[in-house]
Amino acid sequence: MEVFDNIFAINHRCSSFFLGLLLLLASALSLADAKSHYHDFVIQATPLKRLCKTQNSITVNGMFPGPTLEVNNGDTLVVNVVNKARYNVTIHWHGVRQMRTGWADGPEFVTQCPIRPGGSYTYRFTIQGQEGTLWWHAHSSWLRATVYGALIIHPKEGSSYPFSKQPKGETAILLGEWWNADPIDVVREATRTGGAPNSSDAYTINGQPGDLYNCSSQDTVIVPIDSGETNLLRVVNSALNQPLFFTVANHKLTVVGADASYVKPFTTSVLMLGPGQTTDVLISGDQNPSRYYMAARAYQSAQNAPFDNTTTTAILEYKSSPCAAKNCSSNKPIMPPLPTFNDTATVTAFTSSFKSTGKTFVPNDIDESLFFTVGLGLNPCPPNFNKSSQCQGPNGTRFTASMNNVSFVLPSNFSLLQAHHQRIQGVFTTDFPANPPRKFDYTGNVSRSLFTPVPGTKLYRLKYGSRVQIVLQDTSIVTSENHPIHLHGYDFYIIAQGFGNYNPRTDPSKFNLVDPPLRNTVAVPVNGWAVIRFVADNPGVWLMHCHLDVHITWGLATAFLVENGVGELQSIESPPEDLPLC
Repeated sequence: MEVFDNIFAINHRCSSFFLGLLLLLASALSLADAKSHYHDFVIQATPLKRLCKTQNSITVNGMFPGPTLEVNNGDTLVVNVVNKARYNVTIHWHGVRQMRTGWADGPEFVTQCPIRPGGSYTYRFTIQGQEGTLWWHAHSSWLRATVYGALIIHPKEGSSYPFSKQPKGETAILLGEWWNADPIDVVREATRTGGAPNSSDAYTINGQPGDLYNCSSQDTVIVPIDSGETNLLRVVNSALNQPLFFTVANHKLTVVGADASYVKPFTTSVLMLGPGQTTDVLISGDQNPSRYYMAARAYQSAQNAPFDNTTTTAILEYKSSPCAAKNCSSNKPIMPPLPTFNDTATVTAFTSSFKSTGKTFVPNDIDESLFFTVGLGLNPCPPNFNKSSQCQGPNGTRFTASMNNVSFVLPSNFSLLQAHHQRIQGVFTTDFPANPPRKFDYTGNVSRSLFTPVPGTKLYRLKYGSRVQIVLQDTSIVTSENHPIHLHGYDFYIIAQGFGNYNPRTDPSKFNLVDPPLRNTVAVPVNGWAVIRFVADNPGVWLMHCHLDVHITWGLATAFLVENGVGELQSIESPPEDLPLC
């Protein structure tokens, strides 16, 4: 019996050895499959002609939109950014988790000081566990109006999409906004006057306004498709200040992903994306071979607020269409119906259709239960200001915005992450309130005494590994509005959304803890609320803000300071040597 025990022990040790060897080999092969991708981004002024007018716009490598970056899950990106423009700039990799690499996240004065004119900085980070469509954009002032591009994350080498039908082709569809002016001048003028900025002059699809605008038909984007094939459209709302509807004439869209996470497929005729959001859809060439408009127009939920009420178009063109082989400018494509600009019912039906596919890891036992109000505000006209020229908000005021009555102020001498890492005092405080300082009827008639928030650079501190729930509550201060709230460095589960004031006694019964969607940007409903959950497993300083850039300009933001955990793998990396100085 002892002999058999010895043989068994030897076999067991051999099996363990070979199993370990196989695991090491598998790990090595996985690393071998992962690649590093190197890119150079030159920020420069480029003459661009749109709407009959040529103007110098800030671009990357002279391209508008900028370069599309394609990687596989597990790959590393190394992007050297050289600033040859006249403005400060940073680049944000929207939706990338940036695990332990917060120095590469990009928001100006949050994780880095800006790249000054003539300067450079190299962003290095690995994309792990994410597949689908993200994007990159400038995160300095309003430069992202023209400085943006798609970031496509394919499955790991040798893997395929988890779709029942693999797409034959893929096309990135970047929705944007265009001004017949320098966007920096637009926001600077609004800051000077205290009023709302001028609305855009056009929307764009892949940088082009399309047939319905002056001087634009010749450059309308053509998206080819073959009869019988299924293609993947990667739709990104890159617009600066406007949620957008998107549709394709006579074609159904099967939603399969959002914000680089897969979702349970569902079919729709129209999408709604808030700025910052992405949606992956499958489209089949199942109609008569012809030409069909893709179209996007505004979803405008704020009452009595001016907005760009135009429509941008591209053309879905069948390769077997008679027009594909020749110029068919006289043969108008079929135009799709679009929702009315304030169709919140369509938005609600669309957003409530998203469900995660596969296993979810929704935190149950909550360590930090937070309640954040989001909305606009009004500051009284300062005594030394000219009321007619510098206080052009309602009734001689200046627009502002806040979360929990704190209007966020960015530092200017240090980045928040630098100040935290180097323990520099006086740059920020960690007393951002966990709840509104005063409870009120958030979506009702709000007292004017609550219209003026307190300015400050206040962060909320989270322990590493803490399980966080945030109720995001829209308010009707000045006006209620759909707010796309983006959290840097994290994905989160959207476990519930609703209208009116969030009720902590009854609304938890609506929580979806089984298959909620995993997103990086949540559209908080107009006059409503959303509840999100995540685990604070990424140390650093992470901005949370409204992705309507006019609102972040006014202060609708805060930031989380997530402490290091135990050991190197739970701590932020050291700052790179070429990190820009303030």
